[in-house]
Amino acid sequence: MEANPSICLLWWEGCPSTEAALADLRAALEERGIDPNVVELREIATDDQADRERFVGSPTIRVAGHDLFPPGDADPVGLSCRIYHRADGRVSPTPDPVLLRVELDRRLK
Repeated sequence: MEANPSICLLWWEGCPSTEAALADLRAALEERGIDPNVVELREIATDDQADRERFVGSPTIRVAGHDLFPPGDADPVGLSCRIYHRADGRVSPTPDPVLLRVELDRRLK
């Protein structure tokens, strides 16, 4: 695993799911022996920022600049809450904890 992985959580002030996503991300990192405090929190505050970042909603988790759950080309960018799908198909405001760990393992090799 990379010694100091670049891990970023992008968020929007209007999103009530940021804290839950951050807590789960930090727990998953700690389980992998990575300092949970390496997570960079980056607020997306304007539509211009959202466009520049290709921000499809809060919370968005990126490792080395890559979205752990890449949006589709048709997904709109903007200041909004993001929708995730759990492994069982349910809709969620945060990534599925199991899928989050799978993607971290894949990206942090």
